[in-house]
Amino acid sequence: MHVVQNARGTGGGRRLGSRRVAAALAGAVLAALAPLPPALSAAAGPTPELRALVEHGASTAALGELRENGRRVWRDAAGVTDLESKRPARADGRFRIGSVTKTFVATVVLQLVDEGRLRLDDPVERYLPGVVPDGGAITLRQLLNHTSGLYDYLDDPRYFFHDDASLRSFLAEGRWADHSPAELIGVGTRGTPYFPPGQGWHYSNTNYVLVGEVIRHVTGRSWQSEVERRIVRPLRLDDTTFPGSRPDIPGPHAHGYARLPEGPADITLINPTVGDAAGNGISTAADLDRFHAALFGGRLLSAARLEEMTTAVPAPMIGAHYGLGLIRYDLPCGAVWGHTGGVPGFSTVLLGSVDGSRQFALSFNVLAGAESDATDAAVFAFVERAACGPQAAAPTVAEDNSSLRTPR
Repeated sequence: MHVVQNARGTGGGRRLGSRRVAAALAGAVLAALAPLPPALSAAAGPTPELRALVEHGASTAALGELRENGRRVWRDAAGVTDLESKRPARADGRFRIGSVTKTFVATVVLQLVDEGRLRLDDPVERYLPGVVPDGGAITLRQLLNHTSGLYDYLDDPRYFFHDDASLRSFLAEGRWADHSPAELIGVGTRGTPYFPPGQGWHYSNTNYVLVGEVIRHVTGRSWQSEVERRIVRPLRLDDTTFPGSRPDIPGPHAHGYARLPEGPADITLINPTVGDAAGNGISTAADLDRFHAALFGGRLLSAARLEEMTTAVPAPMIGAHYGLGLIRYDLPCGAVWGHTGGVPGFSTVLLGSVDGSRQFALSFNVLAGAESDATDAAVFAFVERAACGPQAAAPTVAEDNSSLRTPR
């Protein structure tokens, strides 16, 4: 459940979410993480970029928050909660976070490593015997950094809509389907591997469903329970949930939509078991920023484990590097760490500095099937403004888009 963009990542068709925003962090030549002014007001923050996402970027709502040194310096929202009531979107609204879930799950695994309960270079066969073909040659580290070569179950056409007919089928039946980890893993392990273990890089949601089952094996509890016990409750992330099969979003939230010829179709309600440990979560910009600050501030992992988490391998297909549940985007004058994610109608960005001093989160409800270059440009501009402060110049769509890619 990756994307800035969609549940699957970049790819053809309308795959559980928007397609064009797969490039949403691509290509803008972003500046360094320059110091912010002492007090960055809403007027000085990336509010224009939020409005651009709504006015020109095919989004019905957008919200974001920026924190520095543990202090919120900007928060705002644009657009409407839903197209019927047209109530203003709320900056404290909840949203589906898609593959940002992976960072929570990877953090739990590394805590278990800190506790001596598993080792990253153990084969998956040790914990899930007989589940993965050639499981003796695939390590937990390779699952976490997407070098296992395992087929991504979301590449299977049953899990996405790609035209009006399949979208209508998804709206009527597909979005209510309950998917077990065993089913998702079965699709992934029966698919043709992309390459032998450790001999390439390919984003695969199958990896994280397997990681979730490893957590269950080691702890005797579900990955959701462990994330809540180890991260959500200690950090008081009161608006963060991992809802299992519950289709609604509790609390205030903007709706997600997909485009049909007769008009937008509401796709807010969905059974999120299709994401499992790869993308099941719901959160807010404030909670995500606090999580990022705690993780990179050393509150969740030992220094040794955080170093392993941020030891990234080349991900040439996206022009970035991938650690253990983290993406490192190398920019011309600096770097940001975090993850992106999405499910139908909801796209998320969570990024920040490696020292934990700054983090920013963005959620936008892009109309699936109606994305455009303007959507990409507005996201580029938001990231640049949040990373660099009000002096940043917004990139244009015409700029070279090869320097920064989101994973599939």
